[in-house]
Amino acid sequence: MDVDTIVIGGGVVGLAVARACARSGRQVLIVERHAQIGEETSARNSEVIHTGIYYPKDSLKAQLCVRGAEALYRYCANHGVPHQRIGKLIVASQNSQREALQVLQKKAETNGVQGLRLIERDELNAMEPALAGVVALYSPNTGIIDSHQLMLSLLGEAESAGADLVLSANVQAASVIRGGFDVTVDGDTVSSAELINCAGLSAQQVAHGIEGLPAHTIPPQYLSRGCYFSLGGKNPFSRLIYPLPNDEGLGVHLTLDLAGQARFGPDTEWVYRLDYRVDPKRAAQFYAAIKAYYPALEKDRLQPSYSGIRPKVVGPGDAAGDFIIQGRQTHGVPGLVNLYGIESPGLTASLAVGDYVLDLLARGRS
Repeated sequence: MDVDTIVIGGGVVGLAVARACARSGRQVLIVERHAQIGEETSARNSEVIHTGIYYPKDSLKAQLCVRGAEALYRYCANHGVPHQRIGKLIVASQNSQREALQVLQKKAETNGVQGLRLIERDELNAMEPALAGVVALYSPNTGIIDSHQLMLSLLGEAESAGADLVLSANVQAASVIRGGFDVTVDGDTVSSAELINCAGLSAQQVAHGIEGLPAHTIPPQYLSRGCYFSLGGKNPFSRLIYPLPNDEGLGVHLTLDLAGQARFGPDTEWVYRLDYRVDPKRAAQFYAAIKAYYPALEKDRLQPSYSGIRPKVVGPGDAAGDFIIQGRQTHGVPGLVNLYGIESPGLTASLAVGDYVLDLLARGRS
């Protein structure tokens, strides 16, 4: 074998998986199709460290988000990755929504999320004077992070442990051979004992190119674009502000970057190809949603910013899907792990995902 492990994809999850594998003593090759690491989902999100509030009990999202957040805060502190634990408010604009907040709190606490409490109007107004709401669920441990610096740190650790990264490299095919895999990368064949598909938006495409992988184990993929609008002028908020979640996601929320600049989003738009354009006309929908909790917003302060595309495993009208991380136990191929639908909270969960993949590989050998 040329290497022990090939990791396809150099986003935050792929880098966390590669780091975990390299630190376990494996010789790792990271194959990234873009010219830089983390150019897709990892570079086009809210950069929020989530706590695990929204996800169904015992789901992978719940388990890996809670474990991942704890690990990520420790990692950032130990490795100098810029971050802030600034807290988040999930706001109800009407008293009739109080019960929904209580249900959300109970779900979060069942997942192991700590420190949550309901904030009544007077305290809410004192915390965020520009915010309109009658009650809110306060999550003090929600934070923000510099995702690019995190990825550089993960890559540095992986390389220090012996991993290699190749950029602008396309995986064209892979086949299961005795004891491992032959992987064709830009016309050249690399052999490995293990193959980990962390290709994100291309995960299903990569999986369909693995000869010997049962096709029925590959889930469908749906693409959901989320646009962001920045707030021009002074930002009046010091915490993240979220409405109650809806059927399609977490709603148009306000997040901050580490410089204190505010942005709103993402919204939800089902698309059929990778298109990152932000239509300025969507500002009208943003404005209507934001006014419910920020009534002083002036329409001309919303400026088109950027968009990201979520790789989903369920389509419009379906309940939110979970992460799908498949090892030998699911598809029957020793040494192969496929990761599908790694959307939010993938950034938060990344270190925990790395540990989870190592465990799957170990169990697949037994």
